[in-house]
This record gives sequence, C-alpha cells and structure tokens, in this order.
Amino acid sequence: MKKVLIASAAAALLSGFSVQAETLRFGVDLNYPPFSKQGADGKPQGFDIDMANALCAAMKVSCQIVPQDWDGLIPALNANKFDAILSSMQITEERKKAVDFSRKYYNIASRIVAKSGTAVDQNSFKGKKIGVLRASTQEKFAKDYWGKSGATVVPYAKSPESFLDLKSGRVDAVFVDGAVGDQEFLKTANGKGYAFVGPNYADVKYFGLGAGIAVKKGNKALADRLNKAIDQVRKDGSYKKVQDKYFSFDVYGG
Repeated sequence: MKKVLIASAAAALLSGFSVQAETLRFGVDLNYPPFSKQGADGKPQGFDIDMANALCAAMKVSCQIVPQDWDGLIPALNANKFDAILSSMQITEERKKAVDFSRKYYNIASRIVAKSGTAVDQNSFKGKKIGVLRASTQEKFAKDYWGKSGATVVPYAKSPESFLDLKSGRVDAVFVDGAVGDQEFLKTANGKGYAFVGPNYADVKYFGLGAGIAVKKGNKALADRLNKAIDQVRKDGSYKKVQDKYFSFDVYGG
C-alpha cells in the first residue's frame, strides 16, 4: 500500500498537479480604495486584498487576485473566471438570486459627501446630481430615495471618478461607503470644504447585513470553508491586524 501511495504522489507531481496545491481565485474591482486599488508597483493592495490573503493563509491555499470591473463581477464569477468575489459586495436579497454568500466580513454604513452644511432629506437634491458607483447598492437606494424626488443619479464605473466630479462641480454630492468617502476624499486636500452630511444609511432592504464573499450558486462547500476561515481570522488576531492597517474603528460592525 505504501508503494502505491508513493507512486501515486510521484505521478501527480509529474503531471504538474498536487492535491495539496490549491489556488483560490478572488475577483476584485481594483477601483475602490481603501478596500482595493492598484498600487504604484502595479500590484493589488487594500483591505480586501489583505483580507483575501489572510483567509487564504487560514485555509492553507494559495491566493490569486483577478481584477474585474465592478459591474462585471457576478457575470465573470458565473463564467468561472474566478472562484469567489471578495470586493466589498454587500449581501442583499437581490444579489442572492444570482450568487450565494459567505457570512459578512465587514459592515459599514453608506454616507452622503457634499459641501459642508448641506442639508439632507428626501427632497434635498431635487434638480441636482448625485454620484454613485454603477451597479452598487448605493445606486439603487439613491434612485429609489432621491431619484423619485427629482434628483439625477449619475453612475460611475470607478468610485474615485465621482469625487473628481464632485470637486469640479459636475455633481452636487456623492453617495458612497463611509470609509471610502472618508479616506479617499474627505481626508485629502481635495476634501477641504466638504463633509459627511445627513445620517448614516444602512437600510437592510438595500444594504443587507454587511459585505460578504460571493460564490457561485450552490457552491456550499466553498462558502462553508470561507465561513470557517472568517471565524478563524477573527479569533486569531489576523482580522484585527488587517483592520488596524486601514481603519481606526471596528469595521466588522454589529
């Protein structure tokens, strides 16, 4: 029996395959700093990237980041271009019709970024423009909430582009994940004179219960493995190490 096992292992190595060598491919939109972006060295970086690597370490697999624009993530997953989506994708009932999810790995409210002192209610942006990330939960909420009151919702393929248009006056506000608005605009020189205005927006109907890792429908085995890995990095300190690199608060949320 021992000889058979050795021979099988040798054959596997000769064929270029090892049962111990597994690579988990994560689809990520690299236009969503501080969660994900392409660094000056051309390599992916950000909270989502470091979280992917931490989860892979917990699962004892290799990690591969596959760049993909946001609105193409779910179609690319279902076309087997990668194994899972780890890209700040909120778990919503609508998305659960197309993919399955792990449990959440963070939960941050969405906010309006506009000129300091801007009053915000359902009618505040009548005749004005609000920038959002295309195909995001923020886009859907903005259309249903402010759009029905006369606002124009302007979708962007890349979140940083919305901040450029806010600064130049081409839009009057940007509706975005609070951490993104804070670090990628308000804390920069361009953010002078701007602020979060209005309340936190976290309606479960639109925003779900946090960001999860999407897998193909029916891939319960991978979802279960990811859930165990999330639990592990939360317990062993890896999660906090990644979180503290980017944020000064608990991003896991309640």
